[in-house]
Amino acid sequence: MPPCPIKGNIFAVGAVDWDRRLFDALIPLPDGTSYNAYLIKGSQKTALLDTVDPTKADVLFENLKGVERIDYVIAHHAEQDHSGCLPAVLSRAPMAQVVCSTKAKGMLIDHLHLDASKITAVEDGATLSLGDVTLEFAHTPWVHWPETMSTFAREPKILFSCDFFGSHLAQSDLFVKDEEHVYEAAKRYFAEIMMPFRSSIKRNLERIKDFPVEMIAPSHGPIHSRPAFILDAYRDWVGDRPKNSAVIPYVTMHGSTELLVERLVAALAERGVTAWPFNIAEGDIGKLAIALVDAATIVIGSPTVHVGLHPKIAYAAFLANALRPRAKFAAVIGSYGWATKMAEQVLSLTPHLKLEVLPGVVVKGMPRSEDFAAVERLADLIAAKHGDLNLR
Repeated sequence: MPPCPIKGNIFAVGAVDWDRRLFDALIPLPDGTSYNAYLIKGSQKTALLDTVDPTKADVLFENLKGVERIDYVIAHHAEQDHSGCLPAVLSRAPMAQVVCSTKAKGMLIDHLHLDASKITAVEDGATLSLGDVTLEFAHTPWVHWPETMSTFAREPKILFSCDFFGSHLAQSDLFVKDEEHVYEAAKRYFAEIMMPFRSSIKRNLERIKDFPVEMIAPSHGPIHSRPAFILDAYRDWVGDRPKNSAVIPYVTMHGSTELLVERLVAALAERGVTAWPFNIAEGDIGKLAIALVDAATIVIGSPTVHVGLHPKIAYAAFLANALRPRAKFAAVIGSYGWATKMAEQVLSLTPHLKLEVLPGVVVKGMPRSEDFAAVERLADLIAAKHGDLNLR
């Protein structure tokens, strides 16, 4: 895409990656992504805000053709998809100075071997004048690295938020048009990347709340011309109160565990609890992460493999532990052939989750009528626990 005007002399000069399907060799990208970079041509100085992933360097430099001078490169985040092209940019704009947070300077030197003399570290609240545009820097650490910052352009009232408020979404539209579509992509992004840092995000929401923002330009996904849409979503996602829902990641080998899951899903629905079962053997792990954002209860469903958890469910438990959702309760259901330590392994893999563990249902062989009755009692208990918290 050619440079796209955003407002006045501010342009989007980044790249859309339609084909990327995996991030950090871990995170699924079903809708691709974008690496957003922005150019501000002030009346006196010009600033480039972030670069792009090195795989899209040619797109960035094509978009910068005709730009006579870059005085500053604002590096909001040291990760490769934002700063990976900094050495190449500096080789083409040798007079440019890199501006970053105080914590980012050392990281840029370590990750990219930049010359320290080319980097200016700024304190939280510092400003930089481009003439008719003033940039105010806001340190927003742990969204999702310790050095991240955002930039508020005062006169156009645009917040350049880096990963904050982003979404892995490749599209031709520069701005959000379909909020429902973007909501799911943004929630997936939050779930997979931001959820472990909910307390930090709460503080950062407070840090930026007094900016009179009319537009939010993140580093991934479309620009928010109605900031309240994404701000309200984040306030909801970082809150301490989950929803009246249960997420059930499971694997079944010979059908026993699946029968328990099916009965639990139906029993929860009868009691007004939304249930989200995910067969981890073939499912999208990102969908599981999205469901974890809201879930009050996590029920792990697993058969027994060599007396322990199925490896794919072990991965799901490890993932939940790493993402640290706001769930309040947990239980284990599953099956075994002759012996099992499955339930104990679930607890050992989730030390970061401060959950009340409810009595589970682990059966030998195929479930019997008394086992299904135990599932019904588990559903009763989950519904009662949610009711005690007055969840909706």
